[in-house]
This record gives sequence, C-alpha cells and structure tokens, in this order.
Amino acid sequence: MGRFIQIVEVGPRDGLQNEKTVLEPAVRADFVQRLEAAGAKRIEAVSFVHPKYVPQMAGAEEVMAALQRLEGRSRIGLVLNGKGYDRALGTAVDEVNVAMSATDGFGLKNQGLSVDQQVQMLSDIVAGRANADGSPGATPKLSATLSCVWGCPFDGEVSVQQVGDLVARIAALGVEEIALADTIGVGDPWSVTKKVEAARKAAPDATLRLHFHDTRNTGLANAYAGVEAGVDVLDASVGGIGGCPFAPGATGNIATEDLVYMLERAGYSTGYDLDALIETARWIGAQIGKPNPSALSRAGGWPNRR
Repeated sequence: MGRFIQIVEVGPRDGLQNEKTVLEPAVRADFVQRLEAAGAKRIEAVSFVHPKYVPQMAGAEEVMAALQRLEGRSRIGLVLNGKGYDRALGTAVDEVNVAMSATDGFGLKNQGLSVDQQVQMLSDIVAGRANADGSPGATPKLSATLSCVWGCPFDGEVSVQQVGDLVARIAALGVEEIALADTIGVGDPWSVTKKVEAARKAAPDATLRLHFHDTRNTGLANAYAGVEAGVDVLDASVGGIGGCPFAPGATGNIATEDLVYMLERAGYSTGYDLDALIETARWIGAQIGKPNPSALSRAGGWPNRR
C-alpha cells in the first residue's frame, strides 16, 4: 500500500451526540471496542460535557472505566473548558481534545466563550499542564479542534485570514495537533486547499487534522482536497452518523467506511478492515434505531466484498 492516511474515528462522540437515542455507557464502550477491532487506532471515545446539555454523552467516566488499555490504541476525550479537562484527567484517556470555535457566535452558543476567551481557556489548560508532574504519562496528549472553519451558523462566512490568525495563536501555546472542522458542512474543495495552506503557514510545526461533515454532499470531495494538500490525518464517523446539537442543520460526518473505501481504492493505506467497519456501521444503526446515511453500509464494498 502507499501513503498512510490516519483516520481518527469520532463515532462514539461526534457520531452519537446529536442522535435522539441515548445509549448506556456499556453500549458505548462496546461501540468503541467494535471500532478498535475494525482497525481504529485513535478514537474519540467520550466527551466531558455537562449531561444537561448533551445527555448522549453522560457517563464518560463509566465508558472509560469499562475499556481496558490496549497497546497501540489511543482513546480521546473531548472537553469544552477547564472543568471538562479536570474530569478527563481523572480517567484513563490517552488524549484530550479541546474544542474551540473560529467565531464568536458559535463559541458563545457552544461554550459561552468568545474566541479570545477560548484562547485564554486553552492557555490556562496548557499552563496547568506545565505545572503538573512532568513524569512520562502524567498528563494525556493535548490537541485542539477549531469548529466552523468553513462557515458559522450565526456569524456567516469565515475568512482565510481569521483561520490563519487563530491557528497561529493556538500553535504559539505549544499545541502540537490542530484540527480544522467544517461543523455545518459548507466547505468546498477549493476553500479546503486555501485554508489548509493558511493553517500550515501559520503553524508549520503542528500536525493538521481535518474534520468534515457531509451536510451538503461535499464531505468526501473535501477530504480528497485535504489529502491532496498534504494532510495525513482525517476524522470520520462510522455510518456517517452525527452532527452538532449547537449548530442548526449540522448533519452527519463523513462515513469512515466510505472514506476508507475511497482512499484504499486509490492506493492509500488506512489500516482498517472495511468489512468489519460496514458490520459495525449496521450494528450502531440498529442501536440508534435508524438506517445510516453512509453509502457503503447500504451497498457494501467492491470487489469481493459481502
């Protein structure tokens, strides 16, 4: 196989957080394990948010407690603020992903924080890490995800300059991986290229990750543009489930199995078992009580796929 593209599986977090069905922690832990058996090496397993606002993510500590540590697997916990980060530190998460927004409008709706306040929040988390026990493994790895990079449901268009400036501020804090997210699925391949170039210029030493939603049927095209622009890390959600409860009209993520199929047909390597992914997509669809939007969960792979 050719160039390796790492696909970070976000189904147990971003996939489930916008679904009406609330799954018990034991079922969500089972979901994580099925995805890891299908090849997921990095997986967004939980979100440390208040259950009042996102009941689908209640019991994050229980999910993590039910998961045995596995060599070569990294479980990620999403946080919105310092309180969430402190909760994450009390579990066995391997990574913490701090959610931020490229706009004031979404930041205030999602976290009650403006962009400047979010940067300060991240700065406080980074400072707290520096003051913690410096022994290996004392604190989980840290990344940041910027929501609404390609457009905001409240503030409208987001400029390349906005994105570049904010990525530079995050990188200056020492964050080594920065994800750019199309939260409401309004991006196009050409704007993906422009914003990836701006982010790389702003943070040349950081790993860039891309997170696309397929709201307007451009998700895979945008993933293609990101890979062509040199990005090696993409988020996806098995079955194409998910969305953001704080962004009106934000429907599902790009489906992991659809992305794996496209990349591996082109000669890239992902490390996933496509048949196992399709089976897991159908399983989680049964758990949430509705068919998945992904193409591969309906049609299967090709050739010689069941």
